[in-house]
Amino acid sequence: MEGLEIVRQNLLSPMVLAFVLGAVATFVRSDLRFPEPVYQLLSIYLLFSIGLKGGASLATASLAEVALPALAGIGIGTAIPIWCYAILRRFGGFSVADSAALAAHYGSVSAVTFIAALAYAAAVGAPTEGFLPALLALMEVPAIAVALVIAQHAGPGSGRRSEVLAEVLSGKSMVLLGGGLAIGWLGGENGFARVAPFFSDPFQGVLTLFLLEMGMVAARRIVDLREVGSFLVAFAIAMPLANGVIGIALASAIGLSVGGAMVFGVLAASASYIAAPAAVRIALPEANPGYYLTASLAITFPFNLIVGLPVYFAIAERFASGGAP
Repeated sequence: MEGLEIVRQNLLSPMVLAFVLGAVATFVRSDLRFPEPVYQLLSIYLLFSIGLKGGASLATASLAEVALPALAGIGIGTAIPIWCYAILRRFGGFSVADSAALAAHYGSVSAVTFIAALAYAAAVGAPTEGFLPALLALMEVPAIAVALVIAQHAGPGSGRRSEVLAEVLSGKSMVLLGGGLAIGWLGGENGFARVAPFFSDPFQGVLTLFLLEMGMVAARRIVDLREVGSFLVAFAIAMPLANGVIGIALASAIGLSVGGAMVFGVLAASASYIAAPAAVRIALPEANPGYYLTASLAITFPFNLIVGLPVYFAIAERFASGGAP
């Protein structure tokens, strides 16, 4: 019953309900819209906030605490696109470009899903390690780079793939996350305390508004489900679950807390729909956006948000108690 109560609390949380409201607004053809500058402001606030808070926590952590989780994050971020590409090519029959594009999305991470996971862990009373936002920044890029290298060797080059890594590193999400981490680390906890009333207290409310917008965006891609086919729908649900279990097992093995293992598992399970689409659009223009955007945004994101979070938490608790998922 405790597990069912956790699921119920997640489904009835303001964040999930706001996401559902956004989807409903789209389905009933409401004129509800977020102006583009408002959407950009909300995303900037969220990314910079988690960078600041992570940097402040990182300032109090020792290198010994952070080194192993960082290596684990980079390692799994590098490995996921390899097996995703192999599955999509061998069993899904997708082209080199489409397989690599999808592998980049599922190997990279979703900052919004990560933020929702932190909020979920806090809601169920599971403390998390303060350095986790640093892992988010570290895991953003390796998967994209690996997927593009695979595409470079397995198919004809597009002529711009060598430039993509620099463009990803200079993109908005990496600048805000990396810059926020640096500022938070340099300022420390005392420095963050000065801006906490703005960057900490309103965080949950801003996230709820952002998920209202994401519900509308995801619902607009639902119509593309007919194009992606049953294999990709199954992949977009099964792959996050498999990656999440592997991530949680790895995090538990290196000593992360239940909350930390759950959030690490969410990082492994999530699919990027900000950094990866931008990189893929430049480096793999021949890849079909209907595949990678629909799979990551219209299937995996709502699945992780609504169903995945309590499932990953329950799995993390099982690992912590010495059992198998």
